[in-house]
Amino acid sequence: MKAHPTLLQSKYKGVIDALAKKANISLREALDMFYKSPIYEEISLGISDMHCRSDGYLAEEIISV
Repeated sequence: MKAHPTLLQSKYKGVIDALAKKANISLREALDMFYKSPIYEEISLGISDMHCRSDGYLAEEIISV
C-alpha cells in the first residue's frame, strides 16, 4: 500500500534535511543526492514500506550507497 502523497512530501523533506546535516552538504546537494538514490525510488513506488523508517536511517542508507 502506498503512502498518501502529502505524507511522502513531508518524508522527502525530512530525509533531505537529515542528509544535508549528516553528510555536511548543502540542501541543494542533498536534494540531488536523494532524488537520484534508489531509496527515493523505493519510497515513491511504495516498496517495502520504506516511508515508515526514520529520516535519519534513510539518510544513512543514502550516504552508505
